[in-house]
Amino acid sequence: MTPGKMSRSEAAPDGDRPLRADARRNRARILEVAGAVFAERGTSVSTEEIARVAGVGIGTVFRHFPTKEALLEAVFTSHLRRLADEAEALAAADDPGRAFLAYFARVVEQSATKNSFAAALAAAGIDVSHTRGQVGVDLRRALEGLLTRAQRAAAVRDDIGAPEVLALLVGASRAVEQAGADLDVRARALGVILDGLRPRRS
Repeated sequence: MTPGKMSRSEAAPDGDRPLRADARRNRARILEVAGAVFAERGTSVSTEEIARVAGVGIGTVFRHFPTKEALLEAVFTSHLRRLADEAEALAAADDPGRAFLAYFARVVEQSATKNSFAAALAAAGIDVSHTRGQVGVDLRRALEGLLTRAQRAAAVRDDIGAPEVLALLVGASRAVEQAGADLDVRARALGVILDGLRPRRS
């Protein structure tokens, strides 16, 4: 990222005026801390605890995120944005196959965090599909680009498309979640799926 340039996750929400530099820093800090704390301790952690860990007042949190649901939604969207940005950054990787498979594995490993955000938002009556918005479109487009390059490099089977890959991501994510803390089971399950993405040996 160019020095001094805002990332899309640091900027003000769509439709709002740009934030001052200190306000941007506070917002980015709150999002960073909230993402880490929710991932480690679950989405039931209070907004007050997020403020304490972030080193800001609760009023500062509420100025940026008027409700707990608004904070969860922002963290969820920021998480998806990071995944989209990572996929876009891998578009010029020297080894397209390695880039695609590594990215697939990374998305799966982060699925438990993403799904807990989605579940909390759905429980609060927030339409998760609406929350994804443009970032969901960007994420799918970037994933399709990685898949196409990997297939052209003969590193991924050529008889599947983005819909199949997305379905596999969902299935793999659920398998990893069910495995819980058993890292060996998680690694083996993911390995089987990754092997299935590679071209068939003659």
